[in-house]
Amino acid sequence: MTYFESKVLQELSVLKSQMEQLMGIGQPGRLSHLEARVESHERNVQRMKGLAGAFGTLLTMGQLALLFFKR
Repeated sequence: MTYFESKVLQELSVLKSQMEQLMGIGQPGRLSHLEARVESHERNVQRMKGLAGAFGTLLTMGQLALLFFKR
C-alpha cells in the first residue's frame, strides 16, 4: 500500500466517524437534535404570530368600541 492510499484511507476513516457522529449510530445524532430545536423554534414563532394577531384584533375592537361610545 502506498503512502497516498494509506492517507486516503485514514481520511475516509475520519470522515466516516464524523458522519456517524452527525447522523447518530442507533441513537439520535447531532442532526436530529438540531432538527428538533428548529421545529421547536418554528412552533414558538407561529405561536407568537397568533398572539400578535389576537392582540391586534382586540386592540382594534377596543378602539372601535371607544369610537362608538364617544358619539
